[in-house]
Amino acid sequence: MYKLLVLTNPETAHGFRLAGVEVHEAASSDEARKKLGDFLNDDRSGIIAIDEDLMAHIGERLKNKIDRIYRPIVVPIPAKKKIIIGEERAEYIRSLIRRAVGFDIKLGG
Repeated sequence: MYKLLVLTNPETAHGFRLAGVEVHEAASSDEARKKLGDFLNDDRSGIIAIDEDLMAHIGERLKNKIDRIYRPIVVPIPAKKKIIIGEERAEYIRSLIRRAVGFDIKLGG
């Protein structure tokens, strides 16, 4: 059976733990890069949800690997500090969906 893993910063880790998810903390981008690399090579990983701020600093090598593999699926978690309204919000959500499923979906309003 595949696992759902969450890789996030120490501040938001507690909320995911309360939801019963297996959480791994990364206090720095270097730590996140190492842990994400380990998760990508673990045959038990099914879905990896990673904090968007950490994802932004994982490096091109890991990003290319994520684009090439079919499993695990890596899904960025929006950063808590992002408060987006109006058209920017719709575009932001579209970009998240496009990264997750590989299709561009237009949201109706």
